[in-house]
Amino acid sequence: MIDSELDNPFWASLCSRHRAIALRHGDVARYPAAFAPFLGVASAEASVTEALASLVEPGESVYLLGVAPKPPVGWLIEAFAPLAQMICPAPIAVIDGPPVIELTQAHRADVLALTALVYPHYFRPRTMELGRYFGIYQDGRLAAMIGERLGMEAQQEISAVCTHPDFGARGYARRLLALLSNDNLERGRLPFLHVSHQNPRAKSLYQRMGYVHRSDIGFWSLRGVLA
Repeated sequence: MIDSELDNPFWASLCSRHRAIALRHGDVARYPAAFAPFLGVASAEASVTEALASLVEPGESVYLLGVAPKPPVGWLIEAFAPLAQMICPAPIAVIDGPPVIELTQAHRADVLALTALVYPHYFRPRTMELGRYFGIYQDGRLAAMIGERLGMEAQQEISAVCTHPDFGARGYARRLLALLSNDNLERGRLPFLHVSHQNPRAKSLYQRMGYVHRSDIGFWSLRGVLA
């Protein structure tokens, strides 16, 4: 079951951990736009014409991961380079560093400012509500952060691993990644993440810390073609 869920993580998360907020029509489900621009389908053979018309606004782009349907007439699907899906099978050594705090709605403005700067594409005003987020503050500024996004019963995606450029090369990302990965392992959840092959620096960091490549996973955008 774990393999099938990780092969289709948007759908699996929307049917499990995030089913309470999922917008669903038959074999298609999506996150509300304020949470994430992600849509999942039960299978590549799913009938999606009515569901897409119901769930996706005209001109809106949504993203699919792992499984994509054949686009109906009036819809355009674009394939991006596959992402590397990596898992953390064992605890990671935690390096020393500044205190780590759980980020709350009181920190939302700082989170949105940091993600807009260094992680701009998929973070939305309510993304923080999908899981727990943690950060390191230095000199009154959010220097680095990490969070939980997709989630199933026994798996947890680690996301938004980012450091402000003014605080780079201090090991903050490594400290945050180790702490959150280890916490999920202790909870019985397998940590996983997605990283672009075009980001070798991040991919190398994850590998050095103990994340291993599970598979390459397809990644697409889908939008209605305006008349």
